[in-house]
Amino acid sequence: MPRVACILNPNARDGLSVKQWDQFEPALRLAGFDIDLHRTQAPGHAMDIAEGLCEGDHDLVVAVGGDGTVHEVASGLRGSDKVLGILPIGSGNDYARAHGIPTPKGNKFPDMQGAVDILVNGTDRIVGSVRVEGPPVPDHPSKAAPIPRSCNGNPETPGNLVRWSFLECDGGVTSIVNRMKDEGQFKRIRGQTKYTLLAIKAIIFWKKQRGRISIDSGEGDGVDLSGLFCLSQCQTFGGGYRVAPGARPTQGHCSLVMAWGLSKPQMLGLMGPLEKGEHIGKWGVTMEAAKRFELVASDGAPLIINVDGEAVITTPATMQYHNDQLTVRGAASIPNE
Repeated sequence: MPRVACILNPNARDGLSVKQWDQFEPALRLAGFDIDLHRTQAPGHAMDIAEGLCEGDHDLVVAVGGDGTVHEVASGLRGSDKVLGILPIGSGNDYARAHGIPTPKGNKFPDMQGAVDILVNGTDRIVGSVRVEGPPVPDHPSKAAPIPRSCNGNPETPGNLVRWSFLECDGGVTSIVNRMKDEGQFKRIRGQTKYTLLAIKAIIFWKKQRGRISIDSGEGDGVDLSGLFCLSQCQTFGGGYRVAPGARPTQGHCSLVMAWGLSKPQMLGLMGPLEKGEHIGKWGVTMEAAKRFELVASDGAPLIINVDGEAVITTPATMQYHNDQLTVRGAASIPNE
C-alpha cells in the first residue's frame, strides 16, 4: 500500500478546505493510499513539515489547499527527490490548473475523483523555480512579517528574505490586491470574483510611483510603476486570469508580462482582456521570455512583491530562474504543452 503524506491548510478557502478534505480522504483510501495527515498551524508551517518529510519513506507528499499551501509544500520539497501532489481546495488553485489537475467550481468540486486519479497514476514532471530575494514585508495588523526558513537558503544581502516561486511573482496593482485580501476585504466572496472586486478597488486608490527595472542583467530602465508586472511559469493566476497566455511550467524560462505607465481608466479597461488573455499589445503591454528580473522603487514606499500569491518581499528585489528544482505529479497532458 503506497504511503502518502497530506499537508492540509485548515484555513484555505476560508475554512472550506476542511469540509472538502472530509470528502477527499475516503476517496484516497479507496484508491489504496495509506495516509499520514499533517495540519498546518500558521503561515510557513507547511514548509517546515514538508522539509521534514524529505528523508521519509512516503511515496508522495500532497499539498491540500490553494496556491499558498502548494508554494509552502513545494518550497520544503525543493531540491529533494520527493514528488509533489496537489489536491486543490484553495481560492486560486492556479498551479494545479497549470498541471492539468481538476479544480473546484464555486463551493463544489465536480471532478474530485479526477484529482484523486492523478495522484494514483498521473505524470511526473521536473520543473524549475524562481529564487526571489529582497527585504521582507514589515509587520501588518492582519499578518505578521514572514521569517526566514532553512529550506529557502541564505540571502546574498544580510537582512533580506529568500523565497522560491513556482507559479509567479508579481507587483504593482496586484500587490495592493493581495494586501487587501490579507486584511479580509470581500472575505465572503470566493474565487475569481473576489480578485476582480479587489483589483477594482486597488486601481481606484492607486498612487503613482517611479521605479527602475532590469531584464536578464541588461541595462536598467526607468518606468512609471502604474500598472503591474508578472514573472510567471504558468498561464494563469488570481483564480484563472490568463496573465501569461501560453506559459507552462515545463518551458525552461519565465514569461515576463509588463504593463507600466497606465492611467486608472486603462488599468480598469485592462481587466477584461487580462481575464481572457487578450491584453498583450494593448496600451503597450508586453510579454517576453526572461530568466532574471530586477526591480527597484525609486520614490515613495517600497513596492511589495507577491510570491505565488503571498505578499512577502519588497523592493529592491531580484528574481532569478533556476532549472530542475521540483518534481510535480500532474495530468498526462497539461495546458500549452
